[in-house]
Amino acid sequence: MAGRMRNTTKVEALIESCRSEGKWQRVIELTEELKTGSPNNECLANFLIGEAKLENYLEENAPIESNFAKAKSGLQDARRCLHLVTGESGQKAGIALDAYLLLAKLCYACGEYEKSLENFVKAELNTLAEKELTLRSLKILAESYAIKGLCLENQTSKPTSKFKKAEKEAEMITCFERATDLGLLYLQEQDIASYSSATNSAANAGSMLAINSTSNMGGLQSSLGGSSLTISTTIPANPLELKRHMGAILETALQRAPIVLIKAGKLQEAIERYRTMLNAIETKTTQSLRLTLARQLAEVLLRGVSGTIYTAPFTKKPTGQALRSTTTKRLWKPRKYAARNQFTPRNHHEETLLLLLISEALAVRDTVLSQSPEFRVARQHAMGNASAVYDLLTLATVRWGLVNMLQESFEKALKFSFGEQHVWRQYGISLMAAGKHAHALRVLQESIKLTPSDPLPCLMAARLCYESLALIKEGLDFAHQALKRETKGIRPTRSQLFVGIGYQQLAILTTLKSERDSYNKLALESLEKAVQNDDNDHLCEYYLSLQYALLGNIAEALTHVRFALALRTEHAPSLHLFALLLTASRRPREALAVVEDALDEFPDNLNLLHVKAHLQLHLQDAELSLVSVQKMLAIWRELYEGQVSVEEEKHSDTRSIVVHMNPTAVSSQMSDKDSISRVEQALSEAASSLSSFTPRPGPQRPWMIQIKIWLLLADAYLNIEQPHEALNCIQEASQIYPLSHQIMFMRGQIYLYLEQWNDAKQCFLNAVSANPNHTEALRALGETHHVLGEPRLAEKMLKDAARLDPNCPKIWFSLGKVMETLGDYTASADCMATALQLEPTCPVLPFTSIPLTFD
Repeated sequence: MAGRMRNTTKVEALIESCRSEGKWQRVIELTEELKTGSPNNECLANFLIGEAKLENYLEENAPIESNFAKAKSGLQDARRCLHLVTGESGQKAGIALDAYLLLAKLCYACGEYEKSLENFVKAELNTLAEKELTLRSLKILAESYAIKGLCLENQTSKPTSKFKKAEKEAEMITCFERATDLGLLYLQEQDIASYSSATNSAANAGSMLAINSTSNMGGLQSSLGGSSLTISTTIPANPLELKRHMGAILETALQRAPIVLIKAGKLQEAIERYRTMLNAIETKTTQSLRLTLARQLAEVLLRGVSGTIYTAPFTKKPTGQALRSTTTKRLWKPRKYAARNQFTPRNHHEETLLLLLISEALAVRDTVLSQSPEFRVARQHAMGNASAVYDLLTLATVRWGLVNMLQESFEKALKFSFGEQHVWRQYGISLMAAGKHAHALRVLQESIKLTPSDPLPCLMAARLCYESLALIKEGLDFAHQALKRETKGIRPTRSQLFVGIGYQQLAILTTLKSERDSYNKLALESLEKAVQNDDNDHLCEYYLSLQYALLGNIAEALTHVRFALALRTEHAPSLHLFALLLTASRRPREALAVVEDALDEFPDNLNLLHVKAHLQLHLQDAELSLVSVQKMLAIWRELYEGQVSVEEEKHSDTRSIVVHMNPTAVSSQMSDKDSISRVEQALSEAASSLSSFTPRPGPQRPWMIQIKIWLLLADAYLNIEQPHEALNCIQEASQIYPLSHQIMFMRGQIYLYLEQWNDAKQCFLNAVSANPNHTEALRALGETHHVLGEPRLAEKMLKDAARLDPNCPKIWFSLGKVMETLGDYTASADCMATALQLEPTCPVLPFTSIPLTFD
């Protein structure tokens, strides 16, 4: 047909040009002119009018089910014209095949799938040989394969056998694959034609003016030239304009091809189809489609492909027919990118991230920055695309530990995310995961403003304050905000629980007894109310049990921790608390059994191993404790060595010192002049160490955990009478952070063992100076003063320790001995009685040693 349409007459050339550009109303006008000038072309005229009416109708009415009834009446003239061409005259003119293909399209638009397939049989679509085609013919053929595939997919009649079902499925897949190849080729050729038209229009302006001098055709030709130039140089600005260029049918086929393969269980073939389409040279029309395809392939790789079944692109060598097709020129295949230095992903991670980064770049390019009302629809469409990409990017980067990459992507997204709470919230979460807690809190505060009725961002901010920033009062304020936002009648959130946690932490941190009692009362009330609101929440029961434990009500605490474990058996913090409660009930062997059972479920849990090692020391099994601590070191290497790499050095700054010194606790003691002088003394003594001290690279939390392990190892060595090994452990810990009050305290313990009393006293003084709330250091300092014959100083230190931790029997016992030395036997007896009263409910480790949990 293409050869016959290329006649020498100007009208026929104009008609062909208008057909390629989709100017159907103009085609009808020119066809009427053609019939008038040449009556012998009546058959061709009928075809052109039928085609134009069909395409004109479909541009305004999509071929969807809701339009089927309307299409049957609206396409009657087009159907009649095309039927006239399928007879003998059409066969002689060589346009009957095209007429059958267009009739199949018409029947599809009317919902007549069987009739559509019959027309494809008459057109012998499956037997067509590859040859050079015009733009219009390429599009007709691409749409024909697409329509045939869609008709086969939507057929109501089901195959009668498995063989016929498989045959139909294979034919449907073939149709969609051919439709995508021809469709992409058509769009590539359309781009070339538009570029050539624009170039020729500029180069041949003189000849165009000469043609315009013709009386009847001048105005038409001039209009055509201008219109063609406009189309070729304008990039479609929205999806509707893209559909006008590509057509709804073709766009559906391009997206449907890999989905059909996935439905058929041919996942690898679907992935290869995605890759083939993405590797085709990009055109103006496929830019938005490319975003969809890249995002869909990334989703397929994330959800359906594991590393074991993944095959890298372009690794399979073609064989058989595929090899023959690569050695011969394929006229109906789209042109592909091919460059010597072209990057090819080598594994699952690289391909998924590459696709998502391409999708992100495309989505960001299409975003609309203007907030004007007329751009609202375009802005929402672009934002929807960007949000979908960022959600997938979140899944991929978190899965592979690339949180910093995610955070950088969200930073770029903020420029077009004004008022988009989803992006702000995700950005805040990514900052939390990257360890940038202060920045994350500011972002979450913005998210709170954007969603005035949602308690979730308030709870996230509260958790951040409690867990990472030591801003307990600010966290409590956020928890109260979340509580106010709760909607009555709907399942309660954890707002009430977070309020209770806030009061509980304030009670732990405060040093004034009246304030502590007040906060403990508020915490107990809030946590009991949280349990009443949701008696199936294990975390509410856990924190209520912890509150009773902190108040010394061990029996009630055991009851509630059992409730927590009944609701969630495999909850490590609940098992941790249960073990400590058993030790407070003077059942250390049972506690050790609980911890060992818990470690069967959580073999890498360092907190449980820490309890196990202390229990073994408590039970005089120092050799076994040594083994447990060495295992902790091995686990630390497995878990954290990757996190403390040199690349993360920018995150390891002096803030670790501030956090470790517990600024809340220090500030509460700064009113005491003695405390200030002690801090100055400790800092001056540590100056020589700090002058050569360089912070360890990477995040600081893993290093703090390692310090804790080294100190426990030193304790174990001390228990097996190896003080020099213990000193080596202290030295290892000091290389990480020499100003740690815990290191200073443990060094003092070694000097006590060696009976070097003055050195021990100095170490304990340094520890108390670094952290005035460290009760163990205060107790040890008081005991050392007592040994050195300084009972008044011992009394002061031990009373300070008792004020901070009134439930420690060791402090009261040591204070009793000091008071006896001072001759105050009544006070001594009271202290000893208090120690005896507290001893049965004293755990092997403080209940406050259990880290905060929100899981």
